[in-house]
Amino acid sequence: MENELINVLIADDEPLVRDGLKYIIDWNALGFCICGEAANGDDALAMIHKYQPGLVLLDIRMPGMYGTELMEKVRGEGFSGDFIILSGYSDFKYAQTALHFGASFYLTKPIDEDELEKAVISVREKIETTKNRENSLNQYLSKAKTTVLYDLIATTEFNPSINYVELGLSFPIYQIIIYEGYTPYYRSYSFADILRVTNHDNNSFEHITVDGHDVILLKGNFALERFQACLRHYEEGTQKGSPLDTIFLAYGPTVSSLSNIHTSYEMCLNLMNRRFFCEENQHVLSYENLPAQSENALVLDEELALSYATLLVNYLKTCNHRRISEVLTNLKNDLYNCNAETSNIKYFLADIFLQIKTSIMHTYSDADIPFAHNAAIIELIENKYYLYEILLYFTEQFDMIMRAIGSNSNESILDDIIDYIRHNYAMPLKLETIAPLFGYNSSYLGKLFTQKMGLSFNSYLDQVRIREAVNLLDNTDMKVYEIAAKVGYKNVDYFHQKFKKRMNMSPAEYRKR
Repeated sequence: MENELINVLIADDEPLVRDGLKYIIDWNALGFCICGEAANGDDALAMIHKYQPGLVLLDIRMPGMYGTELMEKVRGEGFSGDFIILSGYSDFKYAQTALHFGASFYLTKPIDEDELEKAVISVREKIETTKNRENSLNQYLSKAKTTVLYDLIATTEFNPSINYVELGLSFPIYQIIIYEGYTPYYRSYSFADILRVTNHDNNSFEHITVDGHDVILLKGNFALERFQACLRHYEEGTQKGSPLDTIFLAYGPTVSSLSNIHTSYEMCLNLMNRRFFCEENQHVLSYENLPAQSENALVLDEELALSYATLLVNYLKTCNHRRISEVLTNLKNDLYNCNAETSNIKYFLADIFLQIKTSIMHTYSDADIPFAHNAAIIELIENKYYLYEILLYFTEQFDMIMRAIGSNSNESILDDIIDYIRHNYAMPLKLETIAPLFGYNSSYLGKLFTQKMGLSFNSYLDQVRIREAVNLLDNTDMKVYEIAAKVGYKNVDYFHQKFKKRMNMSPAEYRKR
């Protein structure tokens, strides 16, 4: 308040009075700034709406609207500024009405300089006291709010006696997000700052640090809609180096009660612990990505490691790319659904690879296979951040082994990929996820695929899916949306679009004909 001048509006129908009031005292020295003048009630009302002055010097009788009428109207609209009433009439009824509507002083004309100055100083002190009280209350509420938020999110404590409305925490729906940098040790943008750009009434979310995690509490439908817009950006693909590209998000389910916020937060924590299973360029994990908990979850022991190693060795010896990719897919799924810690999974994978190395070196002792030392292999696997990186290392090493002991041409790999597509078209296939299974970079494999097939990977996948959809339309009574799901299209509208593009008619039209 020390350097902040309070706006004052002068409203009087006499120009000489208005001019006199501007210079009768030193307004700036007293902490005020004249923001405008009004010659009638209507102008005064408009200026109060526009400037929201802290003080109004108001003539009791003006054309258009009496001062008391104006006070009644703006008080009804929620205006909280102070009034000093100016009147040429020493009328008790006017004074009584003005005081009823919150006038601080009632001065009669001609205005006495000392009397006005005392009144103005009194108003300033009142405004400052109110402001300081509000600041203290806001600071207290802010500290209390942080404590309440922490308890709601990090614990199961819910105190129904707390006034959550006063703290700005009463909404029909909530959702928890945890965010961190997408790349380890690289500074990312703040997701809270990105949301704040479109924050509705500055009250649609809360940002708090809980046990070292950046946590966002979305409040209300507007906040959820803005978050869904962000998720759509991720689905469409983020631009490299953009703010969203630097962030990794995990989000829990929506809840309708403050007492259930902790559940959404716990799911986010579980998701953050499963970043190891993300695909390349994946920036978001949803609570829907959490596998169902099972008492019969897979146990990663030496026997299981030996069975995987034996399978892979047999297919390496026969240079069977398709079988190797199937085993790696099964391995990935088993690991995804087990309850083991990431460190134990890495140890399990290192065990599999070292068994494969030992077996291959024993069988092909004369082959020149440039394996790394065991310690280097273990360290490399331990330092990988994601499972797909380890499986890519596996496929690269398998490619090296098969080149050393047999045939591994581009032609044979593409044949295996085509075979893989024909057997797995119903799955959400992407070149980015298939390429590592065959030991290739996705962009390079895409070029090889287009060269051999004469069409892109996605076009070929659509061709296979639509061909199977035609078969199901011809030979079954399945509904169109069921067929769409069965051949790999989650979105039935997208399936319609692809089918019509390839067949020049809709699925329903095809079935009729």
